[in-house]
Amino acid sequence: MHLFMALALFAATLPEAVVVKPVANMYAQPAADTEVVSQAIYGTNISVVETRPDWLRVRTPDDYTGWVPAGDLRRLSAGEKPYAESGRVARVESLFAHIYFEPNVTKRRPLITVPFETRLEAIAEPQDNWRWLEVRLPDDRSGWLQRGDVSFDSQPLSIEAAIDLSRRFLGLPYTWGGTSSFGYDCSGFTQMLCRRRGATIPRDADVQAAWQGVVPVKREDLKPGDLLFFGSAADRITHTGMYIGEGRFINATTWIRPVIQICDLGDPHWTRLLVACRRLK
Repeated sequence: MHLFMALALFAATLPEAVVVKPVANMYAQPAADTEVVSQAIYGTNISVVETRPDWLRVRTPDDYTGWVPAGDLRRLSAGEKPYAESGRVARVESLFAHIYFEPNVTKRRPLITVPFETRLEAIAEPQDNWRWLEVRLPDDRSGWLQRGDVSFDSQPLSIEAAIDLSRRFLGLPYTWGGTSSFGYDCSGFTQMLCRRRGATIPRDADVQAAWQGVVPVKREDLKPGDLLFFGSAADRITHTGMYIGEGRFINATTWIRPVIQICDLGDPHWTRLLVACRRLK
């Protein structure tokens, strides 16, 4: 009986769909005029929790749930392997990558443009055309992208490398619920930076601060790579960023300009709101 229950639980957690839009919004309710609670990027395998006409309630790999338009996903058939979780997998390292119908940038418009961190199944690497890589897309079509947009190396970054990476996103728009290079929100941005360091942290800022994978740090002991949390009180955290040294931190914020920017921790606005500092274990 216990084995049967374990197998049923395992089956329930297997991915049942894959995202086929560059970025799929996840809504609080099955309606496009409700709050966006998070996003799932192209090629992400997700579990289906509930179905409604034209809508699916899904759970993403970071254990976040929300409603997604059914047309943004492709349901996996029985026995089908999750997308881009085995074989030769390329990961987009450019902020955005055009995927083309053929290995040429001038003949036709891009087939689709996908965000940073998109994972793609590589199916051909022509030796006579080394600039290009053929991939199988989540909707089972094939496409071509330039090798300079991707990497096959998924080693965790050092703190210094993660800070260097974070600067590449400066000026990108703040987007509520955003988890992609099309637009991040504060916790989506820090979650991505920690993920690139090899740490899978929770989605929301208040939950990140309480997560067991971090330890408290005093402000005077801050080191680059530490996470900063802001709010009206320690139990009302509403914002986060990553400390980069010399009293500065990088964050996706709507303060002054709604973009990813570097801010000064000594600014009275941020000093007043800083309620917690954390370091990855």
